[in-house]
Amino acid sequence: MSKFGKEFKEFILRGNVVDMAVGIIIGGAFGKIVSSLVEDVIMPPITLLTSQANFTDLKIVLRKAILAGEEVVQPEVAMTIGNFIQVVVDFLIIATVIFLMIKGINRLRSHEAPTQEEQEVPAEPSEEVKLLQEIRDSLKKE
Repeated sequence: MSKFGKEFKEFILRGNVVDMAVGIIIGGAFGKIVSSLVEDVIMPPITLLTSQANFTDLKIVLRKAILAGEEVVQPEVAMTIGNFIQVVVDFLIIATVIFLMIKGINRLRSHEAPTQEEQEVPAEPSEEVKLLQEIRDSLKKE
């Protein structure tokens, strides 16, 4: 196997690369769930409040189209803010859910028993500290 092939195999088989790939795949699926939540559950009440038939069609017309009969002489100029608002709401929901997930994970981690490595083992005092302790103890006796 060539040097490049060996290096590539080592790179791919590292745990963090595999974890990252799994995270990306799950993130894509999670994104679809959040998009459905926003479009199908959250946006309809907002659409009802804004009196719009379709929230993504919400726009601010800066200049109306100029028509000559049925022919458009000059097209309409408008800021289509509905889609932007939808993307911002989508982002806020995703950020909130991720925050809550990380908060929950951190709470679970804090309740776990510390591993043997995390438990503090009292360090053996240095020779100087031992000598100072002996001097202290001998002074207490006097």
